[in-house]
Amino acid sequence: MNAHDYAITANGSFALPDACFKVKSLMEQEDSTIEDFANVISIDPSMTSRLLQIANSAVYSFPGEISTISRAITIIGTQAIYNMMLVDVAATAFKHFSNQAIDLKRFWRMSVFCGLATKNLAIKAGIRDIERLFVAGLLQNFGELIVAKVTPDLATQCEHYNADVMPWSLQQQVLNFTYTDISAELLKIWQIPEKIILPIKHFNQAQNIQINKDVKVLYLASRLALVDSDPEVFSYDDTIDQSMCESLNITAEDLEAAAEFAGKEAESILTIMDAKFFTAN
Repeated sequence: MNAHDYAITANGSFALPDACFKVKSLMEQEDSTIEDFANVISIDPSMTSRLLQIANSAVYSFPGEISTISRAITIIGTQAIYNMMLVDVAATAFKHFSNQAIDLKRFWRMSVFCGLATKNLAIKAGIRDIERLFVAGLLQNFGELIVAKVTPDLATQCEHYNADVMPWSLQQQVLNFTYTDISAELLKIWQIPEKIILPIKHFNQAQNIQINKDVKVLYLASRLALVDSDPEVFSYDDTIDQSMCESLNITAEDLEAAAEFAGKEAESILTIMDAKFFTAN
């Protein structure tokens, strides 16, 4: 199987909800109103509740309580609302694909940590529209869940990375592609905006290609997440290219602050998004 085959298999068993496509369609129509968006989202009480929880969480840090979908759209914007819907979809999908082939608690914390670190570093790098980069960080390793579900024996082999063989290098050896390649293919099928897919597709080659800030930031955040997951094995010096930091004017202190922020807030986000998938189905 290639990366696209895995993505097709995943899409066949877990498709993006219609509401996401409807919201994306409304975003492409110039005459869409806040009420149009609210009407689509409010049909699903569960999604409405979850979106309000996330809108009031530390991820967005708005003063005052956001109590309605319309207010959330007014304050946050339609792109951020769409991104939050993708976060909700991710939480549901993570549970759907869960099994015992991989360490699910490690996987989920790394995903949330990477999203938060990406957002924090994007601010330091002067990037606008940081919400989409939170989503990119959260979804970048989605392919791991798919491999664990479809070919658990291969996923187990890919779990045996270490300081000498980094995760993405081991994935390439075992699969001939990486988990992020599968993630990018699935997000294309789901018609996720290219601005989210592009950094996911390229960040593991960040040292070898001409890249934009989004790719560099996701590269750095993914390495911070790896160090956070196993600090006894990995360190900043071994995993992070300092020239990448210099090109973004990001200091060692900025990296430490981003890691501290992500580590602190990850637990809060995990609670909000109800991480019941830690227990295999």
